[in-house]
Amino acid sequence: MSGERPARLAPWRERMYIVIFEHDTPGGKAFDVALLVCILASVIAVILESVAEIRSRYGGPLRFVEWAFTLLFTGEYVLRLACARRPARYARSFFGLVDLLAVVPTYLSLFFAGTQSLIVIRSLRLLRVFRVMKLVHFVGEEKMLRAALTASIRKIVVFLGAVLTLMVIIGALMYLIEGEQSGFTSIPESIYWAIVTMTTVGYGDIAPVTLPGKFLASLVMIIGYGIIAVPTGIVTVEMSSAARRRRETTCPRCGSGGHPRDARYCWRCGEPMAFGPASSSE
Repeated sequence: MSGERPARLAPWRERMYIVIFEHDTPGGKAFDVALLVCILASVIAVILESVAEIRSRYGGPLRFVEWAFTLLFTGEYVLRLACARRPARYARSFFGLVDLLAVVPTYLSLFFAGTQSLIVIRSLRLLRVFRVMKLVHFVGEEKMLRAALTASIRKIVVFLGAVLTLMVIIGALMYLIEGEQSGFTSIPESIYWAIVTMTTVGYGDIAPVTLPGKFLASLVMIIGYGIIAVPTGIVTVEMSSAARRRRETTCPRCGSGGHPRDARYCWRCGEPMAFGPASSSE
């Protein structure tokens, strides 16, 4: 059969699965809270090790703590694979990849110095707090935001393509107007100036000195304010559409979601859906 069904677990794996993956049980919640504390402590240890004064005095203990947490998280990842109903599916999931990336940098540091700083990727594992603390509304908002960003990607890519084209043209014009004597030594250097200026960063390492150059720079600054607002508007529109779709598929009585757009009644309480065919005809 092509359909993938969860494998029946051995008793010990079933008990371990309940503790590791189930957030509604006392053991599962205690495990997740302890895991979140360990993640937070490991990230703090890595951040402290990057400070030269602290590293010179406590570098050894911090490295020991770093490896202790790495071994702990490695064992946890292996246990998750061992007791997961679908190990391959967990390994390819978002949290599965994050769990793997949380331990890889420490092992890479044995071959590439400095890669242990990437351990801060572990902070992504703190996103589990929304599930552990039963903040289901935040999980729903995260899904809505992700849907809005996904729907906005194509529009934003087209917009960024137009902006980059404009940057190349402005950079070429500034190179022509100012020239090498003003610090615009090449078109790529001028494009860099255009990007810095349009994004209103303004490092000041390169600046026009002629009147036409200053006039063009003023136009770029004014255009920059308008350009920055465009991606925000695109995402805002998509978020409004996602929120409207979510309201249309959420039961007005019990708040259950996941209904098709043409659902007549709530799958949980039987309440007529506000936008479904049943409500429109009754």
